[in-house]
Amino acid sequence: MNEHEYPAEDKNKVPKGMIAFFLFVAVFLVAYILLYTPAISNWSYYKIYEESMKNAQATAPIEEVKESYSGDDWAIAEGAEIYASSCAVCHGADGAGGIGSSLISEFRYGDSSEEIYISIADGRDGGMPGFRQQLSDVKIRKLAAFLETLRD
Repeated sequence: MNEHEYPAEDKNKVPKGMIAFFLFVAVFLVAYILLYTPAISNWSYYKIYEESMKNAQATAPIEEVKESYSGDDWAIAEGAEIYASSCAVCHGADGAGGIGSSLISEFRYGDSSEEIYISIADGRDGGMPGFRQQLSDVKIRKLAAFLETLRD
């Protein structure tokens, strides 16, 4: 009968449910690859993201950039919020200094709005990093207007 002591499995059939599952998975994988591989279908999350950003920029209100916001109470209040979130860590909550230099005394690189703007945007030697990448032009100018009020 049997040449060995184990029973023969060669007459057992694969269950139909397993065959159906295998075929479903194979069809799903082929469809997924065809639909979502960028090289094949030209679909990409990056394109969707860039399109949504263009739509958001088109509908966003464009704020006019002024040369100086000195004396504008609303802009100075917004500059104070920017200062608290971006500058107070180094220059102290009151601007008296800390890691960074004091902002309530005379500035080393100039006191005009434009010189303050350049110091914030591009940074200065000695540890002051530039914030042009993190803050927009309008926010830097509002922050400069707030810094002018610290010395008054």
